[in-house]
Amino acid sequence: MAIEQWSDLLEWFEKSSQVFIKKLSRNDCGWAEDPENGHQSGVYIPSEIRQSGFFPELRNLNREKPHIFESPLPTIWPSSGETKESKLKHYSNKGSEMHFTGVPKEEFAYLTPASLLVGGVLEKSISGCFQYWFLTVDSASEIAELLETSFNLDADFHFGLFSPSDVLRVQKDETEQLIDELLDAIKAGQLEQFVARVAAMPSSEMLARQAQQSYMTSNGLESLDPYRLKKPGDALMKISRDIEFSLYKSAEMRFRAAEVIRIITTGGSDIVSSIVHNFRELDALFLSASQQRKSRAGRSFEHHISKLLGDGGISFEAQAVTGGRRPDFVMPNVVTLQKTDRTYDEALILSAKTTLRERWKQVGLEKFRCTLFLATVDDRVSASAISDMESHGIHLVVPESLKSSKETCYAKRSNVISFRDFFDEEIANKRAVLVCC
Repeated sequence: MAIEQWSDLLEWFEKSSQVFIKKLSRNDCGWAEDPENGHQSGVYIPSEIRQSGFFPELRNLNREKPHIFESPLPTIWPSSGETKESKLKHYSNKGSEMHFTGVPKEEFAYLTPASLLVGGVLEKSISGCFQYWFLTVDSASEIAELLETSFNLDADFHFGLFSPSDVLRVQKDETEQLIDELLDAIKAGQLEQFVARVAAMPSSEMLARQAQQSYMTSNGLESLDPYRLKKPGDALMKISRDIEFSLYKSAEMRFRAAEVIRIITTGGSDIVSSIVHNFRELDALFLSASQQRKSRAGRSFEHHISKLLGDGGISFEAQAVTGGRRPDFVMPNVVTLQKTDRTYDEALILSAKTTLRERWKQVGLEKFRCTLFLATVDDRVSASAISDMESHGIHLVVPESLKSSKETCYAKRSNVISFRDFFDEEIANKRAVLVCC
């Protein structure tokens, strides 16, 4: 069975006693695209997973090479329906990682950075010998987004083992609680009051403040001053991609569920006629949910950057109109930006996009006679896109962990800097006048 939809993948989870997920490094994929990109012809498995008992025990099968431990691993690859005589090897004289070879080359070729390897141990083997299944999930796909949500994969996730039953149970518990609340409201004749309580989603400003406060409280901070944070970019990524998204999901489920109940309990004498009569309203509700989810992330990201700039005492104007354009952040202000006699480094533009895809090209059209920076927490940007940005004079600003990560294409690119370097070098050193206090 090929994996075409989320429901197909769920079927494999339900057959498995344990699930392994790993964010793929560029070396894990490069060999499949071009032999010059790497010679490992497979995936490296972290020592923590090697020692966890997920994979079969490794043995030394060649006394003349006592440093090599290995094990055959027949595997199923549901995406293509292939079976493979895969192999596990640990070269104990070279490091702690294990090499997983004999995998389908097509599964790893031309994946978006930060894509995922997903696999499981089947509770019941197939054909008596196939107990392990694996597939890759491109990070730009909808299934990747669903995986991250279902397994609560944080922004700093690299690998992990999961029990499918535990994941499904947590989701069920949250859902059951909401169902109980809705049933109680219906029985008490208070559905309208319940809907009224959750009738509007929290504003992006409110969610941003809640997420920021949650992060500061858990880390014993009084502000998000980037000069007091060791890794301001990582803090920004944690707040925007993990904390706020969790708050949003909880609010969204209550709001959308209440709206659906309101719609299907009006307009008909039974549930079937209600759904048919109100289909357009239901369709519009779900379309709105998808659109709002995407637009919310961008607005909130800007709120978080504003918080860092403000707490750091950095002069800026947000969403200021200049020449018919509206850059996200102008530093120090539009008046300085528009001076005809200013130097090149007296002002800068900082745009903000949580995810880039092709939208970075909008930024490249903005010409202001100053350095153009583009802040993002996107780990999926390809090497070719980074080169294109460089040709347009765009400097990417990314979280510290993403800049140095083996899973992204940022490490050796001169037009990609970390938030730490942005605040220290580009502002405090090159443009100290921007720091007003």
